[in-house]
Amino acid sequence: MTADSETPTSRPLRLAILGSRGIPARHGGFETFAQEIAARLSERGVEVTVFCEAKPGGRPVRYGKVRLEYVRAPFGGSLARVFYDLGALLRARKRYDVVYLLGYGSAFLAWIPRLFGRQLWINMDGLEWRRSKWGPLTSRWWKAMEGLAARWAHRLIFDNQAVALEVAQRRPKLAPHSVIAYGAPVQTQAPDPARVRALGLEPGRYLLTVCRFEPENNLLEIVSAAAQREGGAPLVVVSSTAERTAWQKKVMAHAGPLVRFIGPVYDPAILRTLRYHCQIYLHGHSVGGTNPSLLEAMGAGNMVLAHDNPFNREVLGEMGRYFSDPDDLADKLWDLERMSDRQRSLIGDGARDRVVNFYSWSAVTDRYIELLNESMSPEQTGASAPVRQASSQ
Repeated sequence: MTADSETPTSRPLRLAILGSRGIPARHGGFETFAQEIAARLSERGVEVTVFCEAKPGGRPVRYGKVRLEYVRAPFGGSLARVFYDLGALLRARKRYDVVYLLGYGSAFLAWIPRLFGRQLWINMDGLEWRRSKWGPLTSRWWKAMEGLAARWAHRLIFDNQAVALEVAQRRPKLAPHSVIAYGAPVQTQAPDPARVRALGLEPGRYLLTVCRFEPENNLLEIVSAAAQREGGAPLVVVSSTAERTAWQKKVMAHAGPLVRFIGPVYDPAILRTLRYHCQIYLHGHSVGGTNPSLLEAMGAGNMVLAHDNPFNREVLGEMGRYFSDPDDLADKLWDLERMSDRQRSLIGDGARDRVVNFYSWSAVTDRYIELLNESMSPEQTGASAPVRQASSQ
């Protein structure tokens, strides 16, 4: 019997994770998610492959127990993403029991794994069509892809209940779906503040935001509010400013001496140190989903001031503060800076507890194991029994 002719119950379940740029993670939420969940599922006995962008330089074939496979897009520019996903889906069409596509931008290619009898899952992420950077045609494309994903996937995964509810209201014929948030690490030990001081910052006396340099993250509002204060703590912005669009130039023009753009930070140890020692974490994301940067700030015990929307409220709950518009942001920031360190610390401790109780990677992994077992049930595949669930380690 060949490997591909074996039944799912005679070998480990095979899972392909596609749609991210690959691991080890450097770029964003999907890459961090792929790294964390792949490593944990492989420890539970699942055979996991993560598809990665083929770029110049070293190409490790393994990340721990996780198999890495590389795909090169034949074209650059805006079509690169589509061709990258196409190449990965073609390679994954036969070998794997479940093909898990992160993001729905290539949902029109969902027929490929289905044609070969593979279970197709799609992670719906946030409400991509709402992003202000897209023009009318691109926004309509994203809406169309959302509709195809809603109909063609065997299972949709949402990371936020509020996003799932909104999509379900617009898409009555929704595929079977589950809500599984991301996980986040919890910091209880204070990292050495030397990395903070090396940046010219005083531990506990600076504001922090970590985000992409895009309008829907309310960065203009955050920068403007921070710049208006006299004698307040400096704001540190961790984000790439390489593009320098007209909007980005406008943001930087509003910065003033209290705002410091330090570019992207890919070293996890430096990011953890920056988060842990900040006075207030500002989170302006507004287009949906459970954002990993918010979870990581909560896991660090930060006092969080977040944009007021149902997605952020679902995650942060009462363990933070919210702003609705630029004036409200400025007022709330002033109030939080006047708050005692003890008061901010108590609220931050509550945010950390929410991560422990609702957003642990262990619980996220348990939920994925349940869904993988369910996908291999006799009703789904005709197999004689569900795939074996390995014990946690």
